[in-house]
Amino acid sequence: MSTYAALTRASYKATVRDATTLFFTFAFPLVFLVIFGLIFRGREVADTGHGYVDFIAPGVLSWGLASAALFGVAFTLMQWRADDLLRIIRLSPASILSVVGSRYVVALGIGVAQSLLFVGVAMLPVFGMRPDPTWPLALPVMLLAVTSFLALGLIVGSRANTPEAVAGIANFIVVPMAFLSGSFYPLELMPDWLQAISRALPLRYVNDGMAYALSGQGDMNDYLLACGALVGYSVVFAVIGVRTFRWSNDS
Repeated sequence: MSTYAALTRASYKATVRDATTLFFTFAFPLVFLVIFGLIFRGREVADTGHGYVDFIAPGVLSWGLASAALFGVAFTLMQWRADDLLRIIRLSPASILSVVGSRYVVALGIGVAQSLLFVGVAMLPVFGMRPDPTWPLALPVMLLAVTSFLALGLIVGSRANTPEAVAGIANFIVVPMAFLSGSFYPLELMPDWLQAISRALPLRYVNDGMAYALSGQGDMNDYLLACGALVGYSVVFAVIGVRTFRWSNDS
């Protein structure tokens, strides 16, 4: 078995063994879907042919994907470094790319499962989500969302030394970003200066891409801009993450 395969297998086992974390990874987005779905149940947005849930669900899904990717890799790296596993891995032929890549595969698997479960629940009659025919375009956005926020989690996990630090930093990043990017609150209702700030946040582009793919909001140019921006964020975060990566708390 190759080093990369062994690390991927170890990452997968560590993920599925932590049943509580795994459960809430899937449950949190669904809780918000249920709350918003029941509040706006049966209501339609004028002149769109869509219900409110069609406009709410993409943003909540985007937040769920971003949170899972960021928290997952940040906690894993922090724990592996605290347990000196990274120090041991460093003595093997494994590289940083092998360590991060193994976690990336697991994160993608979780992202796909999250998306399928979330959309499946949203389409139940009680919520009534009706995805647009453009829904396959959500797959590239999901991939780019996981990539960019995993790279951001690489930075967080490389700097934080305790679970409390990871949770604090990650929540400080994701929670305000969710509100400022329109995951829970329509950007159109925000002041112009807040809308301008949202354009500097990666989650804004995950929301835009998902909104176009699942409910037809915006146009293809908005979708392509969102994908391009996420590619750029992924590269920038990955470069910073690799440069700040630490094999041990002492380094």
